[in-house]
Amino acid sequence: MLNKLRNFSKGKFAGVLVGIIIIPFVFWGMGSVFSGGNTNSIAKINKYNVSTKDFTDFVNNSRISSDVIRENINNNILEQLLTQLVSISLIDLEINELNLSISDGDLAKKIKNQKSFLNEDNNFSRTKYEKFLLENNFSPVEFEENVRDNELKKKLFAYISGGIKSPYFLANKTYKEQLKKVEVDYINLNSIYINKDDITLNDLKNHIDENNDKFLIEKVDISIIKLTPEVLSDESEYTENFFSKIDEIEDLIINNSNINEISKKYNLEVTTFKEYYPGESKDDLLNEVYKKRNKKVTELEDKNDFFLLYEIKNLKKVLPSLENKDFYMMVKNDLFEKNKYEVHKDLLTKIQDKKFDEQDFSNLSKGIIKNLKINSIEDTNKFTSDSVKLIYSLSLNNFSLISDENNNVYLIKVKNIYESDLIKNGQENEKFSNQTNINIKDSINNSYDFLLNEKYKIKINEKTLERMKNYFR
Repeated sequence: MLNKLRNFSKGKFAGVLVGIIIIPFVFWGMGSVFSGGNTNSIAKINKYNVSTKDFTDFVNNSRISSDVIRENINNNILEQLLTQLVSISLIDLEINELNLSISDGDLAKKIKNQKSFLNEDNNFSRTKYEKFLLENNFSPVEFEENVRDNELKKKLFAYISGGIKSPYFLANKTYKEQLKKVEVDYINLNSIYINKDDITLNDLKNHIDENNDKFLIEKVDISIIKLTPEVLSDESEYTENFFSKIDEIEDLIINNSNINEISKKYNLEVTTFKEYYPGESKDDLLNEVYKKRNKKVTELEDKNDFFLLYEIKNLKKVLPSLENKDFYMMVKNDLFEKNKYEVHKDLLTKIQDKKFDEQDFSNLSKGIIKNLKINSIEDTNKFTSDSVKLIYSLSLNNFSLISDENNNVYLIKVKNIYESDLIKNGQENEKFSNQTNINIKDSINNSYDFLLNEKYKIKINEKTLERMKNYFR
């Protein structure tokens, strides 16, 4: 199946690259998107129009709740759904062009052989079938069309890459790639990083000067009043009088009254925290207010046990003092991480430029070189899975940087590679032949995907898409 959907957007949608998404071959799939009424086009595939009705039906059939769609409008949920619709439409266009079909007899056989519809004697049960339709809110015609559509999609993918049978030499290549043993020499780079204890105060000052904006923090003045019945209405219970005054305060806020004006009107005590920053306090309430510092307004919030009236102002960016222990450690850690990054970058550049050799490896090791034999591409006892895959892609005497699960970084050299051949007609022959078949099919499908990019031109009607967004809002 094809799995290379092209990027749908570049900034605001000016167009879309064509691609195919994975189509779930389940018999309750989306069904055909070729419906009538294409008078209001949201997208165009060559000369074929995808109408707003097609899109609305597709969204409704996706069974995504309207609340979820509304909450994710600005996270491009409709763009993603439109991408899926365009992709499915492309597949349907290809099916029509190739004149692929499925007979009524084959369709009936497919439905009757579904395990969910079989009784204890493995015979088709009309009762189970009708129960399924009722539970899933399908009409027989709708369900049968969905089954037909998905079977046609299967035929399309079989047409593209069906009948693949890999030769022995390719299966043997896959076998060697996965089961060869690789011996590596490695150095833990912790030994060559700058020592944190050697970082001086002057080093930290220079680092701050070079990265001043990075270390600036935002401080604000926060004024708060906790409004309880005792404070606001001189009562012990939440009465109508208390809530009436809360409503009055809300009206004052709407009319731009600040917290000091409100406090004077109701004789309330304001607590103000000058130049507040979360790193200087673990007060959850203040930290929550601090997160809203960019609003710089007076707000009233219901906190269940009380109402919180607060005001944020005088936002300013300042550079903390290195006398602050937390800030001191933050700058030191940042300088240490920067050094690590530069070490890694320098090594990778030398390796890629073929300017790193055995002597460099020996010099870096400081006499401490460890050795490990990795038994297969699945052997992750020492290094991460991605690291092992990288090692298995390297040739003899190649160098690279890899890591373990604890994020320690290592410089490795491939010392030896031990390979054996796949035994013809052996027990593992079928397994690696199948894996190779999948790789070949993926390659064919990728090529087909590129072909579709050339064959179909997609245009998105941005104004219609924006109108659909407003509709779903």
